[in-house]
Amino acid sequence: MASYLDTFLARLRRRFEPTAVSPAVVEALADAVPQSEPIPGTVPNSAGGHAFPVDDWTRLDRFLILGTEGGSYYASERALTRDNAAAVLRAIAADGPRAVARIVAVSEAGRAPKADPALFALALAASAEAVETRRLALAALPRVARTGTQLFRFAGFVEGLRGWGRGLRRAVGGWYAARPVAALAYQAVKYRQREGWSHRDLLRLSHPQTAEPARRDLFDWVCRGTAGESLPALLRAADTLARTTDPAAAAALIRAHDLPREAVPGALLNEAVVWEALLDRMPLGALVRSLAKLTAVGVLRPFGERVPDVLSALGDAERIRRARLHPLAILLALRTYAQGRGDRGKLVWEPVQAVVDALNAAFHTAFATVEPTGKRLLLALDVSGSMAAGRVAGTALTPREASAAMALMTAATEPQTQIVGFTSADGNWNGRPLLRPLPLSPSMRLDDAVRAVSDLPFGGTDCALPMLHALEHGLSVDAFVVYTDSETWAGAIHPAEALRRYRERTGIAAKLVVVGMVSNGFSIADPDDAGMLDVVGFDAAAPALIADFIRGD
Repeated sequence: MASYLDTFLARLRRRFEPTAVSPAVVEALADAVPQSEPIPGTVPNSAGGHAFPVDDWTRLDRFLILGTEGGSYYASERALTRDNAAAVLRAIAADGPRAVARIVAVSEAGRAPKADPALFALALAASAEAVETRRLALAALPRVARTGTQLFRFAGFVEGLRGWGRGLRRAVGGWYAARPVAALAYQAVKYRQREGWSHRDLLRLSHPQTAEPARRDLFDWVCRGTAGESLPALLRAADTLARTTDPAAAAALIRAHDLPREAVPGALLNEAVVWEALLDRMPLGALVRSLAKLTAVGVLRPFGERVPDVLSALGDAERIRRARLHPLAILLALRTYAQGRGDRGKLVWEPVQAVVDALNAAFHTAFATVEPTGKRLLLALDVSGSMAAGRVAGTALTPREASAAMALMTAATEPQTQIVGFTSADGNWNGRPLLRPLPLSPSMRLDDAVRAVSDLPFGGTDCALPMLHALEHGLSVDAFVVYTDSETWAGAIHPAEALRRYRERTGIAAKLVVVGMVSNGFSIADPDDAGMLDVVGFDAAAPALIADFIRGD
């Protein structure tokens, strides 16, 4: 018997059938310029169509939040990285202090799924020609590189761009000198060596000076392996744990000294008693990443005594905020945990339904608080072939899948929404343009919604279809929210012009919000039209920004 999801997908495919075009649309297309030809302000995009170029500051935002890992359908990862790096460099050259401030703001607000783009951009700023820009970038290092791994990543980026001059050495040394000794000891245990770098490497390069006995002994422990009289107890406990073979003794050490998973010998990482101890004070980000393992070893099980602890952590909005837990990290954890097996490796587990439900709720909690607009919104998902390629922020999610999750986030807060999917198999309305409502609702589990859109029919990209659809069916829409890579090419009219003709024929001052799901240089939003807005997909602040714009705040 076919599963519910299989039945759902079959019904969805039947809804994506071509229909006749109404006279209202034919009239709207009169004298229109096709997307294969330019209109004022547009440039060729990577797909053979034309779109509006975004400025370097928008590209900086897109890069900081989405990165370029995985590339896109039309541009390789290398090409996207090269183009974005050039845009970031132009922004830094134009206004270095503004660029550094933007890097810090996005990083500290937890708006990006990964830290690497911000670290790379900061390394570019730390290598700028302007002395003041370099000074500001190096001063911002502790605010952007908050963990040992992030410091190692920055070191790798910056070494390829400049030499280890006095300013860089002082900044790295300051990273080690400014942190409280207890926090630094934790970093030394948790992140001993990553990305081809170690704390020993950076301490020997930067030579930080200190008069504190505990900090001096910590540096000696890292560089020479010695254990001075003032060595923090955490480091002594880590040395003891490294030699421990008894699971109960290891668990006792973990609880007594709050040791992280990275300090546990590999032979003990399949022991439930060890994971029980780790769970007691596990950081939220580590907890989300460890749910599968906790379930596989039996710590999490239906009606298990530790399940309430996990549900409480995932339901704590303030803890999610403090941990800077990004919605995309939660979505990926949900997607993996719910399927009961990893995408890599041999680990399998039986998902605990209460944990799956908690991850669904935590996804919405991780976004900034959104006040409903009360407006009529058409949420339009570009489900063309290009949206099924590439990866969002270097994750396993395609832009098409990620857009479904973002649309559900908006739909969960707005009482008047319709979600549609669109693609076009041909370049004109005599062919087979396809747009149909998607039976997605906030009541659906996120992993089911993601799977649903991942199996829709492919086609070309025509981002004018949402406006033409509303015009054809007489829909009164206050705002169109289009989730796309902006690689539109297959339409008989440009999206911006389609919106203007919708406004003219309905008398509604409709707005257009373009949610860019790929870090490229294009948008279908006209920058000279105050009723159009370009935002970055999977920015944790995006739903609130969209709502503010639609309300006119």
